[in-house]
Amino acid sequence: WRILDRIVGYQLSPFLWRKVRAGLSAGRVQSAVTRLIVDREREIQAFVPKEYWSIDVTLTAGRKNFTAGFYGTAEGKMELSSQEETEKVLSAIDGAGYRVEKVKKAKKKRTPAPPFITSTLQQEASRKLSMTAKRTMMVAQELYEGVSIEGQGLTGLITYMRTDSLRVSDDALAAARDYIGGRFGNDYLPAKPRHYKTKKNAQDAHEAVRPTNPLLDPESIRSSLSADQYKLYKLIWSRFTASQMTDAMMDTTSVDIGCNGYIFRATGQTVAFPGFLALYEEGLDEVRSDDELAPLPPLSEGDEPKHKKTEPKQHFTQPPARYTEASLIRTMEEKGIGRPSTYAPTISVVLGRDYVVKEGKSLRPTPLGEAVTDLMIDKFHDVIDIKFTAGMERQLDEVEQGNTNYVDILRKFYTGFSGELEKAEKDLEKKRIKIKDEETDVVCELCGRNMVIKSGRFGKFLACPGYPECKNTKPITEDTGVLCPLCGAKVVKKKSRSGYYYYGCEKNPTCTFMTWDKPTNKKCPNCGEPLYKRYTKAEKKYVCYKPGCGYEEDLPQRKSKKKDEEAPAAEQNVVTAAENAAETPETAKATKAKKAAKTTKTAKAKAQEKAGEEKPKKTTRKSTKKAAGEGEERPKKKTTRKTAAKKAAEKYMLTYDPDFAIGLCNYAGEGEIMELVAPKYMAWSGRPGYNLQDNSIQQFMEKPTLKDEDLDLFFDDNGTWRIKK
Repeated sequence: WRILDRIVGYQLSPFLWRKVRAGLSAGRVQSAVTRLIVDREREIQAFVPKEYWSIDVTLTAGRKNFTAGFYGTAEGKMELSSQEETEKVLSAIDGAGYRVEKVKKAKKKRTPAPPFITSTLQQEASRKLSMTAKRTMMVAQELYEGVSIEGQGLTGLITYMRTDSLRVSDDALAAARDYIGGRFGNDYLPAKPRHYKTKKNAQDAHEAVRPTNPLLDPESIRSSLSADQYKLYKLIWSRFTASQMTDAMMDTTSVDIGCNGYIFRATGQTVAFPGFLALYEEGLDEVRSDDELAPLPPLSEGDEPKHKKTEPKQHFTQPPARYTEASLIRTMEEKGIGRPSTYAPTISVVLGRDYVVKEGKSLRPTPLGEAVTDLMIDKFHDVIDIKFTAGMERQLDEVEQGNTNYVDILRKFYTGFSGELEKAEKDLEKKRIKIKDEETDVVCELCGRNMVIKSGRFGKFLACPGYPECKNTKPITEDTGVLCPLCGAKVVKKKSRSGYYYYGCEKNPTCTFMTWDKPTNKKCPNCGEPLYKRYTKAEKKYVCYKPGCGYEEDLPQRKSKKKDEEAPAAEQNVVTAAENAAETPETAKATKAKKAAKTTKTAKAKAQEKAGEEKPKKTTRKSTKKAAGEGEERPKKKTTRKTAAKKAAEKYMLTYDPDFAIGLCNYAGEGEIMELVAPKYMAWSGRPGYNLQDNSIQQFMEKPTLKDEDLDLFFDDNGTWRIKK
């Protein structure tokens, strides 16, 4: 399939460069996925809504209110398609009494969802954690490669995350059952382990996505994980553990209530036994109404609940929803488009090529995506056909199993494809496909035309379609719903040339208001104006920008016992690293002498303790300058808590530069390394996300005259060694 994809991509992409726009691409999978999104958008545009009505009555029984919806008559269900039909029912039930005609009770069993495979992991992370497929796989890769766990060292937490198999090893099943029995009891443990059936065409090369050690619950290792790692590990662990628990039992009740010949139906349910729901419940794309899940009051046939109110409502049928990443991945899996390893990269490609944009969680095709899809349908129908793409996947499976010769498949495909490509080149000779500009409702103040969206070197912007007669352009802004504290105009969200978002007055440059702080709905208690949220390393507070007010309020801090305990340790680590960095060759001998003396003192103290003498009290920690001069040894305890280290860095005059990877200690995580303000000395970690070891610091300090080419270092004007990202 790699050869096939390269034949398609390497020949179609240059064709698109010549006929549409430079930088585009086409492929067997990405073009089919783009077509799915374009077809759904056109289905939405062609949708004709139909009117229908509902009637809900609120009734009271045993001092408890419940809602019953109009069902029809004793003959069957009845649809209300107009206001006239609804008025007829309303006039018939006006003032009439309600009587319970039938009560139906049943037991309903809910079975747990199977462990994750790649597609279901990406879908559930999108639903529950709002993670993109790309971000999900990045975090899963970190968990798979291993995380430094306190007391255990570097530990791989999950099995391989690119899989389409539901197979689970016997050891993992036994460990999960031990955990469930110990925590929840035997009532939550099935008589035998659950085994889930893998799809027929699955490769089955790896196990399902599961924790490597089911006994390692998320809360026990939370302090060693980042926020995203903890959330995703908890999701994987909970799903796998719940998959080996007993079924949930639900008591469902359906009540038919008669009123003057018409039937109203109320449904409700209660949990008789939670089973796996005590730990985990699978997310849904369509959220069910709370009224459907609420329990009903005790009702029996012949009861006459009291009427409280009647509420008729007009509705219109809705078009199918746009794809989200979760629903798109589910469709790709159902239709056999792509492989588990290609779901996330394919979505990233169609977004990166500007074929599709995200609006909230929804995916919408752009005019460029529609134009390229139409061109592909017209000239390369087989490549972009959904059934052809899925059929090709099945043929590739046949090749893998040794039932078909791959050369024959490639020859058959290329014969037709090369002919289509040659014909397309002739049909579009000396022609170029024009992409229709996306029109907006923003009116050009110079000529009155509706402005359109254009793309430039710094991203998208608004331009007047009357160019070159009218050359008006504007940045694309987003209304924040907040008024400018200086002039009263709208405050809009803008994007700088560097790609960072900021907030400013829409009347700029006439009004000069601009801030990086995010506007909020919280009102200032002094003047009533909206407050702005300032969240930096130095300050975390709400501020008011109304001239003459000056109100400020600290943001509420989340209290965590572990964080409070770890912060001093983080500070001590940073201080000690500064001491190591400040150590010069002249003080090395003195440092060794100090360490030897300290070792002697420690031995004496232990001897005193053994003899029953009181242990002498420790002195307080020395200041940074004093400690740096004396070369005090680094404490053994280290921490990887990002927030605590950043506070410590600020306290001890360490700075963070986003343009360079500069380091004292690599506490801040990937892409954020801190710099020590000390000439010619720095500690370097080699890989983001891992702490420095004493020997690596010492090794670097022994070679303070490294050349630029050794580690791409240079010495800046401020007297600091820097290393490029």
